[in-house]
Amino acid sequence: MKLIIRILLIAALAALGFWLWTVFFPGPERIIRKQLAGLAADISFSQSQSDLVKIAHAQSVAGFFADNVVMNITIPGHDMQTTMGHDEITQAVLTSRQAATGIDLKFPDVNITVAPDKNSATADVTVDATVSGERNAVLQEMKFTFEKTDGKWLIDQVETVQVITP
Repeated sequence: MKLIIRILLIAALAALGFWLWTVFFPGPERIIRKQLAGLAADISFSQSQSDLVKIAHAQSVAGFFADNVVMNITIPGHDMQTTMGHDEITQAVLTSRQAATGIDLKFPDVNITVAPDKNSATADVTVDATVSGERNAVLQEMKFTFEKTDGKWLIDQVETVQVITP
């Protein structure tokens, strides 16, 4: 009986150790998912938010990106191919907040592929954006490329994925 209790205790301690390891040292996929969730939360805003909160979230959006981000975005009626720094990203987010009364951004489907060197990754993401006052949500497939810089996973390229429909 004592042997069984000891074995169960050792197994419980091993499981606890494994769980603590994954909490304190999460894998790249978990970190990138958390980054994307934070990005969606900071881009989203409602009409009831104060201007100071909107500005604070807009400024924090730039922190998810590398210094020079390559943007290749195609939205119906607009094509954008540019390199943006943190100031341009912050300004673009602030401009979008002035143009809309609210945005709810979600990434419901995220597929992450980490490179073998563990220093870069790509995230194929479904973007679900609902703009206040609009009936239909905007659904768009996008590809985010992440680079590990100074221990942080930062987005260094964003591009729209053209979905082929039959």
